[in-house]
Amino acid sequence: MHPMSANIANAPEQQSPKPSTDDSLTVIGICLIAAMLTNILHEGVGHGLIALATGAQSGLLTTVAWSSDFETGLVQAGGTLVNLAAGVMLWIALRGLKNASVSLRYFLLICCAYNLFSGTGYFFFSGASNFGDWAAVISDMRPHWMWRVLLVCVGVVSYFLAVRVIGVGLVRYVAVPLADRRRLFRLMLIPYVAAVLLVGVAGLLNPISPLLVLQSALPATAGAYSGLLWLRYCVPSWTKPERTEDEIRRNNIWIGFASAAAIFFVAILGRGVTLHR
Repeated sequence: MHPMSANIANAPEQQSPKPSTDDSLTVIGICLIAAMLTNILHEGVGHGLIALATGAQSGLLTTVAWSSDFETGLVQAGGTLVNLAAGVMLWIALRGLKNASVSLRYFLLICCAYNLFSGTGYFFFSGASNFGDWAAVISDMRPHWMWRVLLVCVGVVSYFLAVRVIGVGLVRYVAVPLADRRRLFRLMLIPYVAAVLLVGVAGLLNPISPLLVLQSALPATAGAYSGLLWLRYCVPSWTKPERTEDEIRRNNIWIGFASAAAIFFVAILGRGVTLHR
């Protein structure tokens, strides 16, 4: 056989990535913790704590909403602003922790993705549907249609940029090569499904209205986090891992903490907790 023919015959075998052995339970645990943290930052810190700090006497905190008699533009915008700020800080941490374990780097990336996607996605969602936090923020601004169009435009551009950033981070800092499409898709599919199921189940227990699951909880997760499913198409082909390639191994600390936190998140916070000044 001619040497060139032999090289061509062996090329697919040489380029084929090794089968991934990432531990599924650990990956799920990491994603659940990231999803709960993102939700608490939005509802608890962005809405609840800002409201209590600026004039509210008390309010009901659930996984789908903050409810009180004190509502201002800052309180309405607070959830998104806190998510965006958290996303930036998580990105800085991900880039800086060069010697961190792959589990920690994956957690930082997924938590960053949840926060950035929630923040940027809310602009588009409120502008398109005239519902939600930013619809309340612009409710008295005129001409109203112009502000809605502006929200949609800002949302589309910022969301696409966030998707691209997370995709690049997955390859560079979590060290998942673009060529390993199966692993890349799996490590994005699991956080999507985990977040949707967690927030959906917890939201069903909220005492305000079951409709909030359809109006708020699912759009904020199934819609906003959908970028996880297609971000691999937004990563430049020349992007390469800058960290050591490794797989996520079984870690009972991540799994145990996620299990305990999920019980609290669904059974306690899902039903609502009243906070006072």
